[in-house]
Amino acid sequence: MTNTAFDEQDAARAVTAHSGIRTILQWLTSPMAPHPAEELPSLRAQVKAWHEVGGSAKERALALNGLYERSSSVVAALLPELTELMLPIPRKSRRLVRSVLDLLQMLADNTLEMVEGVASHDTSDRHQAPDLALWRSLHALAQQLMIAHLIASPAPTGAWQQLHQTYAMARSRHLEATVPRGQSRKLQHIYHAAILLGCAQPASLTAREVVFLAAYFERFAGHIETISAESAATAAPASFWVDPTRDAPALPFSRKLAPSTAPLEYFSCAGLGLLLKTQIAQLNAGTPAEEIGLPELASTPAGVGVLRRLAGRWNDFGKRRFHRRRQNYRTVLGSGLDGLWHLCKQNDTAAVELSRWMITNESPDGYAVMHVSGKIGTLSVGNVAAVRTGDEKNWQICLVRWAVSENPEHLELGLQILSPKAVPATLARPADGEGTEHLRVLVLPEIPSLRSSQLLVVASGALAHNNEKLLLVIEGENLAVREVQSIGIDEQTGSVDILTIQADPTHF
Repeated sequence: MTNTAFDEQDAARAVTAHSGIRTILQWLTSPMAPHPAEELPSLRAQVKAWHEVGGSAKERALALNGLYERSSSVVAALLPELTELMLPIPRKSRRLVRSVLDLLQMLADNTLEMVEGVASHDTSDRHQAPDLALWRSLHALAQQLMIAHLIASPAPTGAWQQLHQTYAMARSRHLEATVPRGQSRKLQHIYHAAILLGCAQPASLTAREVVFLAAYFERFAGHIETISAESAATAAPASFWVDPTRDAPALPFSRKLAPSTAPLEYFSCAGLGLLLKTQIAQLNAGTPAEEIGLPELASTPAGVGVLRRLAGRWNDFGKRRFHRRRQNYRTVLGSGLDGLWHLCKQNDTAAVELSRWMITNESPDGYAVMHVSGKIGTLSVGNVAAVRTGDEKNWQICLVRWAVSENPEHLELGLQILSPKAVPATLARPADGEGTEHLRVLVLPEIPSLRSSQLLVVASGALAHNNEKLLLVIEGENLAVREVQSIGIDEQTGSVDILTIQADPTHF
């Protein structure tokens, strides 16, 4: 005897399922909201609904394809706005970022779900092709990690592990070297680009530099080399290892030895490091960035500085010279070249925003500090800062090396001490038009046994050429005029250039 009640319920559920998937398909034909942030709530709702409704496999694949493409457009449109956020990220902006991360996580999960039950070679429906689904899942996870790097936040829980395991699934199906229809890069290229960004110490990058390196690795991730465990042991510092079972990025072999029992993957960045050196030399010789396939930022001092730091890390990780000691005492901090100029000139604290920080650990060459109170001002990775504790007279000049921010009330910084004090000076040079341009700069004295030369801190890009003769005006008890020569670049960031200087040998 047929149970008509159950048949009617099944039929009703089938009608509802098909109505749901058709509702999503109809929604995809509607115009996008004027601002991408306004599109996010309804887009997330539709992606969530896709997971819950039924429909034929072809309809679901078509709907997910539309949702993925629409989501990609929204995330791409939001990226410039996210790149301009200042640390620590305000609550409203952090909610926006969280919505983007959640959207990307759902896309990664849903596209991976399309792979189940489909043979690796089945490409009868391009929207259901396993290589495309795996590619999209990897790409969504890579974007999720990149956006977490943008806001100096730890990676979402499970993101690294899911990235490793999705790539392992692609390898088990022999799809890692496949370029899906409509894409331009292999699956392994997407995975390696995400891995390389994690190897670039993203906490030491500004948001613009994160986006720049993400674009760089998308173009040049093919230079990564898979190696054996034996080769990795002798190829440091450019060798890394990955434990696919752990929720962690690749780790440098020279900093942490790989466990002998885990099923690990090993790779080397040595080839990419050589390419970086070649590209830096070409940029310094005046070759435009676009001619050698580099992102636009590579044409600026900040971009060259990022590439130089990266090449240095992959050629000499070095070892920590000093042990860190845990601390818990307070310090006062000011930031920005102009602010530090006033602090060092007349101890003019009114000209700069000061904030209070807790020193959590220290060594002779730097500090780790955590924000306690006060406005942070222009503080960012790559900017100069000055700290003073207790009754000290001088302000120590530091460079902000890294930043971590887990929530709107949390910000930690790593500070490298450049000098125990600085001499404020004015740099006079002919302007583009008539007259003379005056720039505020800091002169950092030599440090016996550590640095035999003086350094000059100037705004990023202020001096275009090396070996340039400079006229410094220093106001102390007496007015002094010094002619010096720039003999090399010690550091370039998005905020400052730090140059090695010496007395001009042609001036007596």
